[in-house]
Amino acid sequence: MRSRFVSQRLIFIADVALSVGATVLTYLLIANLFPESNSSKPFGCLILSTLVFSSLFFWIFRTYKNIIRHSSLVESSRIFWACLLSDLGVGLVSYYLIVDNFDSTLWALSILLDFLLTFVLLILARVCCVAIYQRSFQTLALDQRRRLLVYLDPEKDQTTMPSFSSLSPDNVIVGYLRFGKRDTQRIGGIKLYSIENEEDFRKLLLHVHANAVLFQSRGQVKEESDRLVRYGEKYKTQMLLGETEEVRNGQVRPARLTEVRIEDLLGREEIKINMENIKRELQGKTVLVTGAAGSIGSEICRQLCTFGLKELVLFDMAETPMHNIRLELEDTFPDVTFTPVVGDIRVVPRVTWLMRTYKPQVVFHAAAYKHVPLMEENPCEAVLANVVGTRNLADLAVEYGVERFVMISTDKAVNPTNVMGASKRLAEIYVQTLSMSIAKGEIQGHTKFITTRFGNVLGSNGSVIPRFREQLMKGGPLTVTHPDIIRYFMTIPEAVRLVLEAGVMGEGNEIFVFDMGKPVKIADLARRMIELAGLVPDQDIKIEYTGLRPGEKLYEELLATKENTLPTPNEKIFRAHVREYDRAEVVAAIDHLKEIAQTVDRMETVKCMKQIVPEFKSKNSDFEKLDK
Repeated sequence: MRSRFVSQRLIFIADVALSVGATVLTYLLIANLFPESNSSKPFGCLILSTLVFSSLFFWIFRTYKNIIRHSSLVESSRIFWACLLSDLGVGLVSYYLIVDNFDSTLWALSILLDFLLTFVLLILARVCCVAIYQRSFQTLALDQRRRLLVYLDPEKDQTTMPSFSSLSPDNVIVGYLRFGKRDTQRIGGIKLYSIENEEDFRKLLLHVHANAVLFQSRGQVKEESDRLVRYGEKYKTQMLLGETEEVRNGQVRPARLTEVRIEDLLGREEIKINMENIKRELQGKTVLVTGAAGSIGSEICRQLCTFGLKELVLFDMAETPMHNIRLELEDTFPDVTFTPVVGDIRVVPRVTWLMRTYKPQVVFHAAAYKHVPLMEENPCEAVLANVVGTRNLADLAVEYGVERFVMISTDKAVNPTNVMGASKRLAEIYVQTLSMSIAKGEIQGHTKFITTRFGNVLGSNGSVIPRFREQLMKGGPLTVTHPDIIRYFMTIPEAVRLVLEAGVMGEGNEIFVFDMGKPVKIADLARRMIELAGLVPDQDIKIEYTGLRPGEKLYEELLATKENTLPTPNEKIFRAHVREYDRAEVVAAIDHLKEIAQTVDRMETVKCMKQIVPEFKSKNSDFEKLDK
């Protein structure tokens, strides 16, 4: 009674037993209705043949595999054919057993009756299972169960029930919910409620005693972010996002219900990418991901695991995060060959060994120092990691014949106002000049260098959203640097999908920028997170303004505009117009910058960066004096 599913072995045994029972009933019924046909001689053989044929055809049609409480016409048809073929087999056996006084009409009647009894008994058994299952739920105290209203899109067909058959016993669906004119419908025996406004929603909650609303996709959450989600926040109703059950390796994995998060409200509709092109480019290849334990790098690894790689090599200097992503990939993708390697892109011998040992054909370079205030305080380390480290990796990629080198950059590299953005721009410049030299034949090699730029990603390590969550857990306040500060956001999976497509569409020497959508005011983001937690901004949780941090600016540059980009086959990806640099000058400048950074002279290091990237103008920083 406590199990989520009935044992398949038990269902199989019960089905065979019911089939044998139907044969016994048929035999007794025929014997009483037609005494002249009574013969005990074939009885034992009939039972044995029923046992054999029913076991065989129930196994062939897998009638015991389905989740009984959500059986459909498909499962009923399997039972139908299994019963029919089983009884035909029994009929053939009985035909050869009955030697004397053979009556073809009576023989056919017996087969038909046996089939009907078997089919009806199997269906009735399943109906009883469903009734017992539902009855057992009713014995649980209502206050111990989460009562769900499942939201349905009003524009979509509602003739089938969403697949949440593996919900835990702590959850029960009490109704389906949609916006529209009131009508009376049922889906899978559960009532569909139509509402038109907030008052209808409030009355429905009271009527069905619901305490949660379940969305079936992030698209639904986004569409209802300013209506149904707001209603839920007001009436303290839990907003849940449910991923319908999945079948993997023949096993049903339970539907996972998670609370609606701010990422679900800000995220856009899923971006469509050409999966076949990506798979065709990457299948059967060895791929290296640097920064593999970080937010972007780890998501790149997750998505790469679905493309049939020969081997995935993970490279990162962070031991514990690397251990965590290793455990995750082992559990989620047990058939994928991958190798975690701990190391630092600044250490040339280690990177050389990495390239020589694994000979990757594709490199996704996500390793970097990324936190603006921290790099403003440590500019020398930003140069050594983001600039020199990228140079080390790029040079060795050419030397060891890497086919594609995809570098992850940032919107902060556009007209940079901080050390981090300037260091990424310098890395872009070096990679660009190396690619151009290969194209001109000045350097021997065939590596295609592609750079991708995008803005903030929702929920990345150390970003504003995890910070706000920590502050909420502590009871506030939520700290915002400025009331008017805005940022562009996209989800991590969305950004990585675009990185993958840009990486395979590029022909070399391109900088791709992504359509980041509409900007978000950080103060509004803080208020919405407070509301999602069921609290009232500035009453339950305060919002405090702390002032802009070093290197921070109010408005990020808009990456994709018609003036500074060209379109690509993907409407969310654009190719940036960039100026060309002389490679000899760039190499000499970076050599000089490296020497200064190694002396840990902060001011001279930044001064040198500004000379190479003249558009680098510091904001709210000690380095502003260098711009005068």
